[in-house]
Amino acid sequence: MIFRTSASFSFPHSIKRIHTGLTYTPRMSSALRTSSAASQATLSERLRNWWKRQTPGRQDRFAVLAPLLAVMLFIAAIVAAFLYLRAEEIAREREALSRDVDYTHQILRLRLLEQQEQFGQLSKDTGTDATNRQGFLQRSERLVSSYPEVQSVLWLSESGVVRWAYQALTRTSDPLQEGKPPGNPDVIREFERAASGNLPVYALGRRGQGQAAALRMHLPHFLKGRLRGSLVVEYNLEDLHRNAIPWEISAKYAMSLTDAQGKLLAGNAITENKINRNLMPWADPINASELPITPFATGLVLRGQAYRTSLGVIGNALFWMVMALSAVTAWLLLSSWRHTRRRVQAQDALYRETAFRRAMEESMLTGMRAMDMEGRITYVNKAFCQITGWAEKDLVGTTAPFPYWPNEDLETLQGRWRDELSGNVQPSGIQFRLKRKDGVLIDARIYVSPLVDAMGKQTGWMSSMTDITEPNRVRLQLAAAHERFTTVLEALDASISVAPIDSDELLFTNRLYRLWFGTKAYGHLQLIEQAGVPPEKPADRENLDAVDDYAGLSVEALTNKDIESAEVYMTSLGRWLEVRTRFLSWVDGRIAQMVIATDITARRMAEEKSELEAERAQAASRLITMGEMASSVAHELNQPLTAIHNYCNGMLSRLRGKQIDTESLLQALEKTAHQANRAGQIIQRIRSFVRRSEPNRSQASVQTLVGEALELAGIEVRRRGVKFQQNIEPNLPDLMVDPILIEQVLLNLIKNAAESIDMAKRPPHQRQISLTVQKTVVEGRPAVEFKVQDSGPGIANEAMPRLYEAFYSTKTEGMGIGLSLCRSIIESHTGRLRAENLYNGLAVTGCVFSFWLPATLSLASSPSASSKNSEIQVSP
Repeated sequence: MIFRTSASFSFPHSIKRIHTGLTYTPRMSSALRTSSAASQATLSERLRNWWKRQTPGRQDRFAVLAPLLAVMLFIAAIVAAFLYLRAEEIAREREALSRDVDYTHQILRLRLLEQQEQFGQLSKDTGTDATNRQGFLQRSERLVSSYPEVQSVLWLSESGVVRWAYQALTRTSDPLQEGKPPGNPDVIREFERAASGNLPVYALGRRGQGQAAALRMHLPHFLKGRLRGSLVVEYNLEDLHRNAIPWEISAKYAMSLTDAQGKLLAGNAITENKINRNLMPWADPINASELPITPFATGLVLRGQAYRTSLGVIGNALFWMVMALSAVTAWLLLSSWRHTRRRVQAQDALYRETAFRRAMEESMLTGMRAMDMEGRITYVNKAFCQITGWAEKDLVGTTAPFPYWPNEDLETLQGRWRDELSGNVQPSGIQFRLKRKDGVLIDARIYVSPLVDAMGKQTGWMSSMTDITEPNRVRLQLAAAHERFTTVLEALDASISVAPIDSDELLFTNRLYRLWFGTKAYGHLQLIEQAGVPPEKPADRENLDAVDDYAGLSVEALTNKDIESAEVYMTSLGRWLEVRTRFLSWVDGRIAQMVIATDITARRMAEEKSELEAERAQAASRLITMGEMASSVAHELNQPLTAIHNYCNGMLSRLRGKQIDTESLLQALEKTAHQANRAGQIIQRIRSFVRRSEPNRSQASVQTLVGEALELAGIEVRRRGVKFQQNIEPNLPDLMVDPILIEQVLLNLIKNAAESIDMAKRPPHQRQISLTVQKTVVEGRPAVEFKVQDSGPGIANEAMPRLYEAFYSTKTEGMGIGLSLCRSIIESHTGRLRAENLYNGLAVTGCVFSFWLPATLSLASSPSASSKNSEIQVSP
């Protein structure tokens, strides 16, 4: 280690400069003189060793090279970390791009599938002559308005001639002419391919010469094996790209639609600069991901490219900033190393000069601290270091703010420190907080007095400090606990208020209560009143005094009472609140009532919306059921209408021939009216079943529910030639249900059973459905169980786990929502629906669907109807 003489730093002067502000007493000076004679030889030897250390040796050279090596390792670590983070960033970008392209691909496929289903229904209706030209154009217009990417919809007859055509307003190619073949020969070839394969065909092409790329969908329709025509839907790929790809994906990536050869069809793409690639082959390529859109269009590919967001290593300002900071850090390390070396030298000299004084003062238990007139610490003893947790070398030479000062008390301690320097201190001492080196805060009391030398001159300030943490620990912990508890209550998203049950005084309110109701107690009382738990006040309040009316009474039973809860609507706030109340014993012994009000407006709105959606789905299911039974209903209505027609023709013939008397005419008219009434009852039953109404649960008789359901289900049963048997146990309790919904469940189960038997083509003696209704007990509660058993083929093992899954159906034309809605309806009535197969050995002989509903307890003994066992045999 070397001290440069040009810096005017020598050993004797350094000692003098370091000790500036330290004053020795006469006793200390004599002690030093006594010890100096005995250790003169030792001191001279130490001085010679100190001067020898000023010449760099082998260890000094190693000490010089070690920081340089550390700087090089630091720079290498920075570069390696930068390269690693860059590689990680590129990998994350590629993973995010692949994930988002796959997500966009799924959205595009689902959109095309949805459109294929919608246009497939239009193709089916057009092929079966279920719609005319006006209906075709209207439905096409609605579909085009729902899917803006559709440019045209046309119906080609079996000969390939345009029969009907609808063109969107945005279509810019030549108009289509009805009655003529399409002008584009590609459409004819695609039509022939779709007709030969009897499958939907997708093809890429262009709408005309010089027009943008298009996607065409052919949906052929065959009736009894004969081609009736094909529905051709033409898409604009640009509009499909714009409407199907989410905007947040388009904002992040360059999304495009290309053909199999990579030619851009729609969207935008990023082209890589080949010059930059040739100059910098190590630069990162453009991140891209591709997925073919199958099976809709062979050769149509969805491609996503990530926009370049980084400038590379060389052009990255962060890279150069890190390099600059690394250089500064290296310089700081070297400077810190030089400063530390000089500081160690000065401390070594200071230690030797003050060893004797330390020996006397380190045995003290009270912390001692000396400061010069400028407030710089010149001395601390061992006890002071133990109290603060800081070493002497960390404290000596420092000035305010001191290391043991907490950051939050800097301003206050700065003021007290200035008072100490000005002599404005209290004899009783000053209490303050200090922070140990390990971060622990402790309380201390310090006494300050002037430090005067032997000449009577003040050279600084002497302080003694003691640790008073333990006396204050309990008080501070209680204060902190109270503060934490208050902070938690203030941050809750629920209103909390506490008030005595015999007073309007508020004992506590949190922030949300004050925000809603202010600082008055009217909100607390209003919540209690609307929740239906008004506080009980003493009747006689004439002689008021300072004594609580409930003083001396046992409150254990009252405070241990369960929390009462209610949901109320506060008109003044426009919110739904869940109000919970309970009694508690306040800190002063009074009985208080706590009210917690939580805002549940969003939950109530979500529940109402969910109920509305379920109601719509149930109404739609009933309409679908009636649609599926349209042929059966038509057959059922045909019988009374045919009878009315025959009666009327017979009466007309006999009236023209004057061969009928008044009595015969009245009999014929009565029969005609009876048949008309029968047809009206069928139509009225259908209208009441499909009419959408508000959910209305009421006490319903089991016999009435079964009878109403069988009026509609019997139509389907009779049409399919199935025997129906019902077994209803007598004296069944009433049910608190929505009759229309339960009738819907029974109708669905009976109709499914009849369809299952019909599809299995059972012989007449095996075509049987039975309905059994009986009492049962479920989980200790009385209930009524309904069982619908059929003799069909049963349920396949692979279909059983997905039986109640929405949009899953084992029927070729089923929508898969019937059983799902049935289970939702039964569970909304706190019941359960289950299905199981019936076996005869290993052979499946049918299946049974059963569900139970809880009985109305108050009317459990009232009979619904007597037992009814009947068998219905209907010819198909």
